Amino acid sequence: MRSEEHVGWERDFPVRYLLVREDTDGEEEGVLWGRCAEIEGLFMDAPPLPREILTLRGCPRESPLVQAVTDRAEPVRLLGNGTLSIEPVDPSADGPARFWDLEDTTVLAQWPTPADPGLWDIVVGTGVREDDSWGTKRLPSSPRFDLWFPSIQGDSASDSCRSIDGLFTRRPQRPTQPVHLIGCEPAAPLLALLCRLLPQEGAPITLRPLDHHGRTMTGYRLDLDTVEARPSVLGGALIDVTVTDPGDDRPTLAARAVWEIWSDGVPTQPNQWAQFDAEGRSEWLALTRVGPYGVQGLSGGTYHLDGQHVTDRNGLLLALGEALLGPGANYGRCLDSVEDCLCGGFSVVPPFTLVWHHAAIARHALAGHVLAHRGGLSYFEETVNLLREKSVTVVLR
Repeated sequence: MRSEEHVGWERDFPVRYLLVREDTDGEEEGVLWGRCAEIEGLFMDAPPLPREILTLRGCPRESPLVQAVTDRAEPVRLLGNGTLSIEPVDPSADGPARFWDLEDTTVLAQWPTPADPGLWDIVVGTGVREDDSWGTKRLPSSPRFDLWFPSIQGDSASDSCRSIDGLFTRRPQRPTQPVHLIGCEPAAPLLALLCRLLPQEGAPITLRPLDHHGRTMTGYRLDLDTVEARPSVLGGALIDVTVTDPGDDRPTLAARAVWEIWSDGVPTQPNQWAQFDAEGRSEWLALTRVGPYGVQGLSGGTYHLDGQHVTDRNGLLLALGEALLGPGANYGRCLDSVEDCLCGGFSVVPPFTLVWHHAAIARHALAGHVLAHRGGLSYFEETVNLLREKSVTVVLR
């Protein structure tokens, strides 16, 4: 289903959103559920999770996490966001893995495990969110607890442990904010759902915001468990639909201003992202497109990176993408994916020359962003080293 095919209707206001059911009945491009003129209540900053205390029991002494938090010279205390999984040894008997998000994790204490000095116990404070869409509520008979903290080990597992105290507890359900679909023209699947008794328990759909040219900018999951419809305030045969429990996949408040710029089409001027703070730049990076791809990649030549606005990680990635591929594109959304890009496939591949103007700004701003899993270098230093290791001539000015 091409979004451009559904943007035209004979009304005085444009279609700004499509409701699409993805990957259903073999339709790879999705099935249209409706289109609407506007949405109210979509942008929301999620409230922080309640703080909890977890004790990670029996972590191997040689694991990256234990090494980081027990370093006598510079022990790591702020682990940031991470992921926990409980992997069954026998999935056929115990079912799939279970997952938790750990938000803003901080190390409170650590000590050798009394029964085994080769292991460590680590106490952390964190916010806990369980992904209840996967797995069962039953603990596997022989579980393996794995932890990922990108601040410690990038995309690789940071640690494993034998058990976790405080994980299995009842957590209060956080209140949700409804979403209102304004001026909605429902397709047959949505009409069928609205005819059911409450709660409808509908399957999740994808909300696709469109720019003024009808191009899909991004996509967000929208749960349709409980919806209510009424005649639209915009008149005609349209309806307004309230989704009372739309789920947690919501763009942040910072995304609103970013979307307004992108609604005119893919940006063509450099540094338009520079006006935004860290959250706004993150949203901007999320809208950028990878590529363009080349048949065998384009090497050689000199590219200029404008570093006067590189004051955070996202700013660095945005400036690098614009230098190599132009506004609206990215050359990786983290250092690991930048490394993938440098290994080939894109229209710009090494060897080439990158002249980094105002490099001192990034060096100073990112001095405190130390990557423990990359030798303790700053984000700026590791970026420069990575480029040079992959045969990019980096000239700092």
